[in-house]
Formats: sequence, structure tokens, C-alpha cells
Amino acid sequence: MKKINILLSSSIAVLLLSSCNPILDREMILTMTEKQALESYDVAQKRVNGLYTYLPNGFSPVGGAMMAAASDEAEYSVASSSVHMFNNGSWNPLNNPDNVWTYYYQGIRQATLFLETADQINMERYKLDPQNQADYEMRMANIERWKYEARFLRAYFYSELVKRYGGVPLANELMDMDTDYRNIPRNTLQECIDFIVDECGQVAPHLPAVYQASDMGRVTRGAALALKSRVLLYAASELFNNPVWAQGYERKDLISLSGTDRQTRWENAAKAAGEVLWGADVAEAGYKLSGNYQSLFRSFSDNEIVLVRRNGYDNSFEKSNYPIGADQATGGTAPSGNLVDAYETTGGRTFTWKDPSMAARPYENRDPRFAATIMPNNSTFQGRPVECWEGGADGPDKNNASRTGYYLLKYVDPELKLLQGQSAIHSWIIIRLGEIYLNYAEAMNEAYGPDAKGIYGKSAREAVNEVRGRVGMPDVVADSKEEMREKIRHERRVELAFEDHRFWDVRRWMTAPDDLNAPLKGVKVTRLSYNSFEYQSVEVESRSFKRSMYFYPIPQNELNITGWPQNPLW
Repeated sequence: MKKINILLSSSIAVLLLSSCNPILDREMILTMTEKQALESYDVAQKRVNGLYTYLPNGFSPVGGAMMAAASDEAEYSVASSSVHMFNNGSWNPLNNPDNVWTYYYQGIRQATLFLETADQINMERYKLDPQNQADYEMRMANIERWKYEARFLRAYFYSELVKRYGGVPLANELMDMDTDYRNIPRNTLQECIDFIVDECGQVAPHLPAVYQASDMGRVTRGAALALKSRVLLYAASELFNNPVWAQGYERKDLISLSGTDRQTRWENAAKAAGEVLWGADVAEAGYKLSGNYQSLFRSFSDNEIVLVRRNGYDNSFEKSNYPIGADQATGGTAPSGNLVDAYETTGGRTFTWKDPSMAARPYENRDPRFAATIMPNNSTFQGRPVECWEGGADGPDKNNASRTGYYLLKYVDPELKLLQGQSAIHSWIIIRLGEIYLNYAEAMNEAYGPDAKGIYGKSAREAVNEVRGRVGMPDVVADSKEEMREKIRHERRVELAFEDHRFWDVRRWMTAPDDLNAPLKGVKVTRLSYNSFEYQSVEVESRSFKRSMYFYPIPQNELNITGWPQNPLW
């Protein structure tokens, strides 16, 4: 815990010196006392803006790979990447490829530091100057809003920790180096969920529904309610309510919720999602499903986006994910055959390699989201066909080529000329409306079945069909809660592919032993003649999932200081 609690002056210095202009900031620190820093409006603004840098950037978080490559969505083609530890089972409390414990506690600490010192910002010179009253009122309103932004961001950081580790310490007060860290407990899972949900509910009314263009990307009322929706969905799910997998573990309150009223939990999750979709408090935001699924992931301001992290101009994601025969391509996240085979036909039929007509032309007449997400063999890339056969420009015999026979298109800007140094702005979508529709569908189905109307007058079936209808897919066919459950899970798989959901979904559903122990699949492409190919589904590699992997292990260095109980089976 020493890593998450440092002296006040050190916190300010670290934050300022890591912001956008380190030279100017260093000069500011050298000429500014701690008191002056805490009283400065400009420094306060910089401190709040700095909190946004802790939001996740899902383009390459683990050994250069997307989290998709740690699930059955993808394979990362660079053999040396640490992401492979997730798939071969070699990670442990001393070596976790996604060790974000310190990272998020740094964000939590900085948010708490701001909240505990915001009232020290000195506005006296504006308050006492009759000519500056409008400026004074504007700045005071900003300071007040920043407090709610900081509270939301702190709650968000906790949500990232909780889905990984279960119950974690709620360190919401600054502590000095004299603190006995052995007396700081892990809070229970229930306490953590309650804190996040309560914070979201409290801050939402004080955040704007929309911002002016100059402030786009800041957290909104909708973002607070959407996070509440996500956290309540997790809280109602199997993993957080059924600790049978952790037999013999004494502190089940760290990994499971108290009580047995899952019906109420599902109802609360459905209500929270409905509040984002149809609630009057967020109507001003104008959220709606995008009319163009593919371009959505190269946008910063689409009305479907609820919470986003905007990055600067860059082309590293294209270098990592362009077909390997492209100039400067280095190899990256290759979609799996497991995912590709999950995309239905345009008529809603399940794809199967056992159907000779489907196997002969496997990429024709598929769910439009397939073509917006995947580059298969013979698709067009920068005016040429993608060549995934042995000997082809992008084939498996090339160094760091896709081992699955597929390349990624989602989030990729396919038009960049890398040799000319072209780049593009990339925005990582953290929460969008498509997810909230599916949150609502899942919670409504579990609470009431597929066709019951909730307080917003919408059923689970209608919510799923909204998402499918956006891309022209037919309505789902499901006659029972159980059938609808599988349809909703399928829909999350294809709609939210490569958006950092699958890794967590199969854990909270507790289907990971089946999904993540299954072999990873790909396709073998044989070129018969010009523009004529034979396709065969093949196994690319075996995968390993153990029950301990439902939650991450607490980092060993933290246990050495605190004596906390480790998570089950580690």
C-alpha cells in the first residue's frame, strides 16, 4: 500500500511534472510553493485533466496486445508478448501481464488529493473585482464540477480494480508515511460495489448531460449512469453470486456478494440501464445508436459514445494490425476462428463449416458487423486483396503474420500510407450505447424473461433487436429465458468484439472453463487458382483456464506489506 499513499507535496509534484508540457511545468514547480500550487486555479485544472490520463487505453494494454488476445477473440502474432501468459496459464502473483494495481491506485490517490484540497483554490482576486464577477462565477462553477468529475473518475478506477481483484481497499483518504499499512483491510466486494454505485448516483445530477465542443470527452451525467449500469450488471452476474468454485476459501465476502436476492440485483441492473437509454435526465445528450457501425470506431463525437478516451495522432495501431505484407506492418492482434464463426449469416442462420455451401464461401452473406471488424482472405486492403495463403503477401509463412488467417479491421484506419508517415486520431470507446442496450436486455431477461415490459416499456427482446436492427440483422428467435440468454450472450460477443468485454464476460457468466479451455481456431487457406480458394477450419493452439483465474491474484508485494488474504487458489 505504500505505493498508493505518498506525501501531499510529492503528489502535486508528480502530477504536474507528468502533464502535457514538462518543461513549463518544471519551471512552475521551481517557482511555486506547495501552498501556491494548491491555491492555483490553473494548477487545479491541470490536476483534474491529469486524472483522465488514467482512463484505459485498450489498443495495446498487455505486451503490445489488445485484451482480446487474452480471450478466445484473438491471437497475438508476436510470440514474445506477455499476453500469452494468460493463455498458457503461466501468470501468477509475482508476474501478472496486466498488473494495473498500482496504476489505478495512483489515479485514485490523485483524485482524492484533488478532492481534499479543492477548497483551497484561491479565487479572492476575482471575487473582489467587480469587473471579473462573470469570470469568478464561471471559475467557481468549474471547480464545483471538477469535484464531481474527480469523484466519478475515482469510482471508475475502482470498478476496474474490482472486476479484476474482487474486494479491494477503499483508500479514500490521504495517508502519510507514518500509517501502519497492516491495519488497512481489503473491503468486501459488497462494500466496493455499494461505494461505486452510490458515487455514480450522487455525482450524476451534478454533471452536464452534454458539453460544448471545447470540453467534449469530459465525463457526463450519462457516463455516471452508464458506469452504474455496468457495475450493477456485474453485481447480478453468476461470478459475483456463486462462490462454489472457491470451496474452502474463508473470505468469500471478498469475491462474492452477501445475501441471495439476485432477483433484486437483476431488477436494479435493468433499471439502471433503462435510465441511460430512456431516462429524462439524459435526454438532452441525444444518445442514439450510430447509423454506421464501422465508422463509429474511428469517431470521437458520435452520439452513440458515452465515455471515451481520446488519443493524439498516431499510427502504431495500424503498424501492429495491418496485414503483414503492408509496408511497416509488424504483426498484432489476429481475430480467431472462434469469433469469426460466431457471426451469423445475413438471414440469421448459424454459420457452420459442416455446411458445404458455407464452407466453400465462408465470408459471403455474413452479419455486416463481420466485414466491419475482420479482414479475411481476399478482402480488399488499400487496393489489393489480402493474401492469407501460404506464400501469399500476408500468409502464415511471413514473420509475425496472423496465425489464424484473419486480420483486424475494427478501430483500424485502413487508408493510412505508413511510408509517408500518415497518422490518425484514435479514440478508445470505454462505454457506448450498444453496450447499454445489451446490459438492459441481459438484466431484463434474467429478471422477467424475454418479453416482459419494464418501467420503460421495453422488453429484453426489443432491446436486442434494436442493436441487431441497426446493421440490418433480423430479429432474434427465442422462446424461453434460457434461449434468450444464449442469444444475448452471442450478441455481446459479436457487437462488442475487441472492446474489452469478452475477457470479463466469460468470467462473470462462469463459462470461461468451457470457452477459454477450448482450442483457439483459425482457417487454413489454400489457393487453387487465381481468385479461387479452399478454406479449412483448423486448431491454432491449445489454451488453459484454471478456476483461480476468475479473479486476478493480489500482487505479492502488497501481501508482503499488509498480510491480506490472497484470492482463491493462487
